[in-house]
Amino acid sequence: MKKLSARRRHPLAALVVLLFALATTGGLYTALAPAGEAKAEASDSSLAIEEGKKLYAVGCSSCHGLGGQGGSDGPSLVGVGAAAVDFQVATGRMPMAAEGPQAPKKPKDYSPEETAQLAAYIATFGPGPAIPESSAYNPADGDSAKGGELFRTNCAQCHNFTGQGGALTHGKYAPNLKDVEPRHIYEAMLTGPQAMPSFPDSVLPPDQKRDIIAWLDAVNTSESPNEGGFTLGGFGPVSEGLYAWTFGIGVLVAAAVWIAAHTAKARKS
Repeated sequence: MKKLSARRRHPLAALVVLLFALATTGGLYTALAPAGEAKAEASDSSLAIEEGKKLYAVGCSSCHGLGGQGGSDGPSLVGVGAAAVDFQVATGRMPMAAEGPQAPKKPKDYSPEETAQLAAYIATFGPGPAIPESSAYNPADGDSAKGGELFRTNCAQCHNFTGQGGALTHGKYAPNLKDVEPRHIYEAMLTGPQAMPSFPDSVLPPDQKRDIIAWLDAVNTSESPNEGGFTLGGFGPVSEGLYAWTFGIGVLVAAAVWIAAHTAKARKS
């Protein structure tokens, strides 16, 4: 008994027990883990990256460089993440048809599968925002009332009160947000494309992004009633003031001219 007790108190006993436990845990994980699925996912990911590399070499490298380092014709893509690629390519903004102050939305050049492959490859240039899951931008899960407050605070200065868009400086503009896919709205907030500032999760949490998307979905659907009458483009007081000056003041001027003309005729008679 004394010998057994002495062995138990040996200073290396705890280390031996820990190593035995780790070895046992590793063996059980190796035996029970779904290795086939993990290998299949890794294989699919590697294939997507390889295909994306080919697409990038043909369609993107001339402006952004072979390693995404950028150049005189295009910015660096290091660290932009898959979300930025998905937004730019899936909306047709990239590749650009011609140089200009801003890349406009146009018919896309790549299929969804090719877009995913490009995103997978460019994501290897450096860590960046990933493409969001569908649950992150589902309008049905958001609060449109809270989203309206957030939109008026953070977005209305450029996109106007209902997302109709507007002009910016140096030929740039805030695009109309009607009929834009919720995924792309989320990605734009996450990555800040072109003249738009970025709103990472540390600034605008995912639930608030979803609320903004819910607000835009509510105000831009055809079923949404307009309690104030004509929308006048949804641009707010600017268009309302222009309408008042053009038609309201115009009617008053016409009435004044008509009264003056009939008063002059009455005096002559």
